[in-house]
Amino acid sequence: MNKTSVKQQCIKYLVIVLGVAIYAVGFQFFHFPNSIVAGGVVGVAMIINRLSGLPVGVLTIIMNIPLFIIAWRHFGLGFMISSLVGMGLSSVAVDLLSLSDFAATGDPMLAAIIGGVIKGFGLGLIYYVGATTGGVDIVAKLLRRRFAQINFGTMMLLMDVVIISLYAVILGKYDSAMYSMIGMFVVSKVVDLVLYGIDNSNLCYIISENSEDMIREILSGPMHRGVTVLEGEGAYSHREKKILMCVIKRTQIGEIRNLVRSVDEHAFFIVVDAKNVFGNGFENIAEVR
Repeated sequence: MNKTSVKQQCIKYLVIVLGVAIYAVGFQFFHFPNSIVAGGVVGVAMIINRLSGLPVGVLTIIMNIPLFIIAWRHFGLGFMISSLVGMGLSSVAVDLLSLSDFAATGDPMLAAIIGGVIKGFGLGLIYYVGATTGGVDIVAKLLRRRFAQINFGTMMLLMDVVIISLYAVILGKYDSAMYSMIGMFVVSKVVDLVLYGIDNSNLCYIISENSEDMIREILSGPMHRGVTVLEGEGAYSHREKKILMCVIKRTQIGEIRNLVRSVDEHAFFIVVDAKNVFGNGFENIAEVR
């Protein structure tokens, strides 16, 4: 292993440690004191904890054993080791913080929202470097191989709804379950924000009589974006038209609007949102999370 690889691995595990610490704060100081279920394996551990008093961290480790066997078989040794570190550290951090009786707030709504933001940010950091905290995180990663159109946070939310529903039925704490749903929704959105970013891309369609000039300006101008030419036909005029398709960053909307106006102020210009754009200048499809 060269120096670059060692450095990358060190940064990766430092991010995992940071993510674990943030997650544990959101869980132990916000969600747990207000009986807000964490979802996933930790949620199941919380249910058992409420019934038996056994430590949440220890229960989490025990239930994760078969899931890590699955992770090893499907994702390899590297993923399993990093996820083991994430799971082990998160379990230890949760149990260490449980030694304190501190609760940041007694308002379950505030706890659900603020705790959800904190937990989501911590988990997002862990997922971003390719690790997990074990549990249904592994199941979600496995399911995303088949259902890649569903974001990781959304996949987690769907599975957590099942755990929270069980919590409500078994313990009869329906108010806690509803607050937990809010917390899990916030967690899923923050996780997706960390993984996929707030600066979503945009897809532009341009129909212009000066399409050649438009192409030249987009390709050689300061934007340096690619253009795909689609063949089209006007339904009314039956004239052949060139439709220019261009993917840009959201911050470039003003720039391309000015460009289109300078070349042809009568151009037909459409901008739509585009998520998960892969390719040159955008995300690497080989690193899809």
